[in-house]
Amino acid sequence: MSPFKGQKGLKRIFNAGGYSLAGLQAAFTGEAAFRQLVLANVVLIPVAFLLNVSRVERALLIAVCLLALIVELINSAIEAAIDRISLDLHPLSKNAKDMGSAAQLVAMTMIGVVWALILL
Repeated sequence: MSPFKGQKGLKRIFNAGGYSLAGLQAAFTGEAAFRQLVLANVVLIPVAFLLNVSRVERALLIAVCLLALIVELINSAIEAAIDRISLDLHPLSKNAKDMGSAAQLVAMTMIGVVWALILL
């Protein structure tokens, strides 16, 4: 059992919220790709509300945009953990970083596919 898992109830939820906000701040200040995705979401999500589509289609348009943010956060976390372990070049480190990048490519492709299928 981790010594960092001692909190329970509302205190745990409050602490978790603080950690989450710190993670978002770290991603926004330290990751250009995350800032670019936030900008894309600032544009695409309002556009989704302006389009004449069903509620389900609108939800899909928004969900894929938010999913790309989630994937970028996970990708950045993987990169930070790998860099924390060692900055040495290692095939496993490269694989981990490349797979995180590939996940982001899939998420971005999903945005394009979903938006194209709904709009065209």
